[in-house]
Amino acid sequence: MPKTICLAFTGASGMPYGLRLLECLLEAGCKVQLLYSQAAQIVAKQEMDFELPSRPADARNALLKQLVAVNPENLSVFGREEWFAPVASGSNPPDAMVICPCSMGTLAAIAQGLADNLIERAADVVLKESRKLVLVPRETPFSAIHLENMLRLSRAGAVILPPSPGFYQHPKTVEDIVDFVVARILDQLAVPHQLMKRWGE
Repeated sequence: MPKTICLAFTGASGMPYGLRLLECLLEAGCKVQLLYSQAAQIVAKQEMDFELPSRPADARNALLKQLVAVNPENLSVFGREEWFAPVASGSNPPDAMVICPCSMGTLAAIAQGLADNLIERAADVVLKESRKLVLVPRETPFSAIHLENMLRLSRAGAVILPPSPGFYQHPKTVEDIVDFVVARILDQLAVPHQLMKRWGE
């Protein structure tokens, strides 16, 4: 039975991590329920020169054009106010959720139990149903407020995974650095990958 992963893009820098993670999840045969914020559309254009359309159906088509070697049936894209999406209810939660990149605003909202859009609601569902929630916060330096929010979420069961690449693999390209972080996320989801050699191998 393939894993179902809810993946959300928000308005922090780090869209290369999010798009590469989407590709790897689909290549691994996972079913992906994709959500994205309006700010994520701006970041995708700025960092990747990628137009992420506002309409979910158009966004799905645009992504599938980029990801040609995946099963299109495994990708679903939902709008920010699509409250009938499966991820909006604890009766049909995903196996896990990743917010990558995760803005400090999104992180703060989840830490306070807010659910004003589908991303926040999906994260709330995942926490209350004791499923794995992985947050990839891309900000530096962290303020005391950021750190307190992260601690609160960690105590609630979330995984805080800042995109901090290691260099013991001797990366040669930006893609190598991105893959290091994506590999750590996939490990948290127990999704097999061959992105890099493991320590000691």
